[in-house]
Amino acid sequence: MAQDSFTDKPTSSAPFPAFVNEAHSVAWMDEGLLRTEDARLLRGEGGFVANRVAPGTVHAVFVRSPHAHARITEIQADDARCSPGVLTVLTPVDFAGLRQPPVNPLLPGMQSPSADLLPQDRVLAVGAPVVLVVAETLQQAQTAADLVWVDYQDLPHATDFDATATALYASMPSNLAIDARVQVGQVPAGAPSAQASVELPRVAASPLEPRAALMQWHGETQTLQACLSTQTPSRAREDLAAALALQPAQVRVIATDVGGAFGAKASVFAEDLMLAAAACRAELNGRPVRWLATRGEDLLAGTHGRASRLQGRLWLDTQGRFTGLDAHLQFALGHWLPFSAAAPIRNASRILPGPYAVEALQVHAQAHLSHAAAVGIYRGAGRPEACILMERLVDAAARAQGLDPLDLRLLNAWRAQDLPRALPSGEWLDRCDLPALLERAAVLFNYRERRQQQAQERQQQTEPHASPAPLRGLGMALYVEPCGQGGESARLTALPDGRFLLATGSSAQGQGRETAYALIAAQALGCLPVDVTVVHGDTAHCPPGVGALASRSTAIGGSAILAAAEQLHAQLAGGAALPCSVELFHHVSHEAWASGCLMVEMLIDRDTGQPRITELVWVDDAGVLVHPDLVHGQLVGGLAQGLGQALMERIVYDDNGQLITGSLMDYALPRAEDMPQLTLESLATRSAANALGAKGVGEAGCIGLPAALLNAAHDALAQLTPPGQPPRESAASLAFPLTAPQLWHAMQAPA
Repeated sequence: MAQDSFTDKPTSSAPFPAFVNEAHSVAWMDEGLLRTEDARLLRGEGGFVANRVAPGTVHAVFVRSPHAHARITEIQADDARCSPGVLTVLTPVDFAGLRQPPVNPLLPGMQSPSADLLPQDRVLAVGAPVVLVVAETLQQAQTAADLVWVDYQDLPHATDFDATATALYASMPSNLAIDARVQVGQVPAGAPSAQASVELPRVAASPLEPRAALMQWHGETQTLQACLSTQTPSRAREDLAAALALQPAQVRVIATDVGGAFGAKASVFAEDLMLAAAACRAELNGRPVRWLATRGEDLLAGTHGRASRLQGRLWLDTQGRFTGLDAHLQFALGHWLPFSAAAPIRNASRILPGPYAVEALQVHAQAHLSHAAAVGIYRGAGRPEACILMERLVDAAARAQGLDPLDLRLLNAWRAQDLPRALPSGEWLDRCDLPALLERAAVLFNYRERRQQQAQERQQQTEPHASPAPLRGLGMALYVEPCGQGGESARLTALPDGRFLLATGSSAQGQGRETAYALIAAQALGCLPVDVTVVHGDTAHCPPGVGALASRSTAIGGSAILAAAEQLHAQLAGGAALPCSVELFHHVSHEAWASGCLMVEMLIDRDTGQPRITELVWVDDAGVLVHPDLVHGQLVGGLAQGLGQALMERIVYDDNGQLITGSLMDYALPRAEDMPQLTLESLATRSAANALGAKGVGEAGCIGLPAALLNAAHDALAQLTPPGQPPRESAASLAFPLTAPQLWHAMQAPA
């Protein structure tokens, strides 16, 4: 299936910017580029779906449900079919037989739903696709879509976390609940030392490039070519093939450039499968069909993240050591299950108690369906939830016991000499130095001095006639981050001209994979990175692989490349004839775990509740840094998304299941001016999980910052409560996002 009817502008080979071996670095700095990819992307020559040129392309528009749950009583599409330029109008009956793709059974006893992709008689969420219109131009398709008339009969709908709506789950694709339990010993029977409850609303991943697809059926070869904005090309090929009753070899998926994903493009969607089925129909006669989602469509029908309610209790002994943790976690699923729907539940339950040694552990996590957009993995996928709950409990315990939050963490964090190790829960914790992370962050943050300054300010506020000063809060978070399990594929070929061709089963969405992977291969082969051409995101030219998920691409994908390069180097040293190739699927021995510590100072205006971050320090351990500049970009990008979740982002449905935050006029995203000044330092320990010594980095900012900011907000509001007294009820129930109105109301509540 070598043909490629979707072409983009020719790419060029850009110099490699920053080689670890200084003897090789100077030659690559002249261009001033950080990444191999930059030259073609800056010229507008990226291989994004919208850039693909396919002669005869037609355009698709979806008619979507305006109801959260309703019965379809009639569909009239004759006017749309007669509209100028329309090639076909497809209703649910035309997609009968298409099934929902399988779900990753990450938890014991978990089963995939066996359900139609499109229910024939009802809709299950606002924004669910109902009818597909294909026309010669996008404008013609939009005009025809407006002519489709669907008659609905409203039905009761189940909302997220609605305990009274259990009976409504019978209307869902399957009466499914996901359940995870972890039990180590017995938690104490007495009253806990601290309790915490936190709610995380739905948030939108909001990649720069919304979802997109360009499909073409080649009748002469009986093959489908699918250009998708996806982070898992190999699995997308499998799902498309299964849906259309094809062999995987009959499907080619191309995703050479993807404008961000963050987990929201890890699964094929109903729209992708509907487009693939439409492309195979006779009325399109093999013409390519393109769909570019609007931002509103992604907010409405793309997967959301977070959507959880977290409750926990923590017990301490008289010395301040953690003796027991009891956690109850609830997650929303929405109306269908993406491939990794269970990942947030599994990750949150297996990570707790995070970086701390706890004698007894009891975790129960559950997730239920609802009549709303699906909730999938989003940058962190359960890691932020675990960190937020645990770090909130630690701060609450410190306040209740009259202890310093830093000292309490230092007392209970795992020691470097005790790692790596298998934990009582069965998880394997990688090598790291958690106390060193805490202590270094405290030095950079001037933590002890800031605590003294804070105490002095609070004392001054008790004096008569003192001018009200902003509430000053100090918050911190210590986190660990599991970075993916299993393996990844690589194919490395030595070419007769002395260059090398590297094909990886991993994929890229802007992280700089071509640059990092070329560097890894070049160091093992003893050549320059510019001599290694990296191919990714095309199932016709790459070995089957996993893709980009869970901060796994360098630690696992890079380890596969290292193994292939070492084998190829040995073959060449033994006199192998060219071209010579090595292909493998490399499994890592353990899961790498990254870690880090953030400390933040927040001022809250007493009159308005407006929060302001005045200092932010972050010490991160991502293991061996293959390319420090790329690592820095990943850390800052994750930090921006963590900031958005913590301070401004929230998907909102009204009582009728209508999406209120359906555009960026209503859904707030962080801008450059919202980013605080950051002091960022690496305190790396080599991972014991892989030969590279690398750990994950892409999700760290989303994990640690929300927890640190929540603790800072609580610490600031504690100024309004006498020492030793419980916090105000409104402060105790702070939820994300920490907006000025919420903080203001918390300050106004009676003590």
